[in-house]
Amino acid sequence: MTDLEPAAAAASPPRPQEWAWTTVGTSIGPLGLAATPKGLLNVVFRAGDAEAAEAVDGLTRRMGTGPAGGPCAARAVLDQASAELTDYFAGRRETFSVPLDWSLISGFNRRVLRELAAGVPYGTVVSYQDLADRVGERGAARAVGTAMGSNPLPVVVPCHRVIESNGGLGGFGSGLEIKRSLLSLEGVLPEPLF
Repeated sequence: MTDLEPAAAAASPPRPQEWAWTTVGTSIGPLGLAATPKGLLNVVFRAGDAEAAEAVDGLTRRMGTGPAGGPCAARAVLDQASAELTDYFAGRRETFSVPLDWSLISGFNRRVLRELAAGVPYGTVVSYQDLADRVGERGAARAVGTAMGSNPLPVVVPCHRVIESNGGLGGFGSGLEIKRSLLSLEGVLPEPLF
């Protein structure tokens, strides 16, 4: 093996994967959704035209191809995700059944997000430290915060349900107003006055 072989392997483009994109209007603004035939891949807050184009460009680089323009297996996943999110924001759905494609996240962050998705139901909250404890990583509250910030599937994998141990909201990459709105929708917080 020469010194050039590892660099050439690292520079090779990703293997193209089928995926599709759509935007759904919600009470917190447009959500961008990306899916593969395996499941929902990405949820993007504030997916106006510029933000959606940026997200699609990033996914195109990561996936090795642009989104499918016509009928494809990923469209069925998007249709299901769109319908379920519409029902969630209308107050008609508390759980999601759309399959998830976890390929954009790995390691500790994936473990934490899977625990969050499976173990923190609608209308409840968990602290960063409690979530760290649940995955067997005592003292990893800050690392859990980092995992929440890297969540590619917000709302469906409910990082808005993770708060500080003292009851404070903690952070939220897309803004605390969105976190408050989601927690209000689920009855955890009173509806904002303005």
